[in-house]
Order: sequence, then structure tokens, then C-alpha cells
Amino acid sequence: MLRLLLGLILLYMVLRAVSRLARGITAGLSGPAQINQRPAMKLVRDPVCGTFVAPANAPSFGTGAQMRFFCSENCRRIYQAKSAG
Repeated sequence: MLRLLLGLILLYMVLRAVSRLARGITAGLSGPAQINQRPAMKLVRDPVCGTFVAPANAPSFGTGAQMRFFCSENCRRIYQAKSAG
């Protein structure tokens, strides 16, 4: 009886693995999935240390085309000091 139960469990696991493999192959052949993809976020480079940052969350300095974004308040202070004199 135990042998039959173990055989059924093994058969179930093998069939499940084959099923998942087949689904993976068909998904791979259908091209890249468009589900759960977020639009790319534009990053800008910190002029002081070179770190790339997201402008929406970064400290900034300047206006218009002269706007600069920084990874930290410290980098912004360094840039302000250099640009002031």
C-alpha cells in the first residue's frame, strides 16, 4: 500500500513538472510578456559624484535647462559651493 502511495506521489510530481515545462516553453515561444512591465524611468547623472538618480526623488539645483539633480544634499552643497565661486 505504501509503495502504491509513493508511486502515485512520484507520478503526480513528474506530471506537474512536465506540465510546467510545457507551459514555460510555450510562453517563451510566444515572445516577451507584456504583463507587469513598468515603463522605463529616465535617470540623470549627479554632476558631483556620477551616481545615477531618478529626478522625481532627487535634490535639485537650478532652473529650466540648467536644472541639476543630485544623489544627496551633500553633493548638492558641494556643487553650489563650486558654482558660487
